[in-house]
Amino acid sequence: MEFDVLKEISNIGAGNATTAISTMMNLKVDMQVPVIKFLEFKELAEVIGGAENVVVGILLALQSDIDGMMMFVMEKKAAESIVDGILPGAGGGAPAGEREFTEMELSVLQELGNIIAGSYLSAISSLTNLCITSSVPYLSVDMAGAILSVPAIEYGKVSDKALLIQSEFGDKSLTVDGYFILIPTLEAFEKIFKSLGLTL
Repeated sequence: MEFDVLKEISNIGAGNATTAISTMMNLKVDMQVPVIKFLEFKELAEVIGGAENVVVGILLALQSDIDGMMMFVMEKKAAESIVDGILPGAGGGAPAGEREFTEMELSVLQELGNIIAGSYLSAISSLTNLCITSSVPYLSVDMAGAILSVPAIEYGKVSDKALLIQSEFGDKSLTVDGYFILIPTLEAFEKIFKSLGLTL
């Protein structure tokens, strides 16, 4: 498969996301060159640390010219570090990976995930000339297997493929592995690839 156009999408999306995250966190955030993978549903959990790995997932339904779902996923410990950077004093001293997020902290994470997902969605829309809108984001803190079961149940009958873009971002004191996952229906995948001059 020709990945050049997909790399362009990921680079544009990563650039947009980096700018937005830097503004939100009020610090200079760097993002490494994204890694792109075209995977089956069953392979996704292993890539993000295993089915039992506790993660924060932000899910958005895709609408307008294409149907499907998009997600942004990161490990819970990384999400805690991000919250601490945005809301100093948050956490109450709970051990890493074990604290319960407050409503305000969840709101911050939801907005962060929405910004990152929106950055990639904007890049896809721009390069394909397709009108793609998304629903209000839904946030979940759970094991990776449980979170990934949502799109698997919803779209597993019409598509078993997903486009995963892995991005590493942060500064000198914090590094976060983030996973952007695009899960369109098979028809939507074909429409996206056709718009990019690729074959599925």
